[in-house]
Amino acid sequence: MNFLIRLILNAVALLVVAYIVPGVHVTSFGGAVIAALVLGIVNAILRPLLFIITLPLQIVTLGLFTLVINALLFWWVGSWHIGLVVNGFGPAFIGAIILAIVSMLLSFLVREAEAA
Repeated sequence: MNFLIRLILNAVALLVVAYIVPGVHVTSFGGAVIAALVLGIVNAILRPLLFIITLPLQIVTLGLFTLVINALLFWWVGSWHIGLVVNGFGPAFIGAIILAIVSMLLSFLVREAEAA
């Protein structure tokens, strides 16, 4: 059940990103759910590997290169046209940052509602 809630929250966060960031488009809510699922799988598998491969850059930039990795993965998943379309690195960079913030806020709100 927790997985489904997080998936729906990430889909809603993708819809918010598509509304805010020009250059990021979501086809529908179903497309957002599929894109959120694929983005979650890609982040779970490739992000740690890319983090280790780019460890020297991570150290030099004090971890800020993680933002570039997130943007590249967001852009890459958007290039698959599975409900999410990202038009370039700039929208991917801004979209990945906003996605992380909105997803964190929505998760916090749900966690607080469950605790009450």
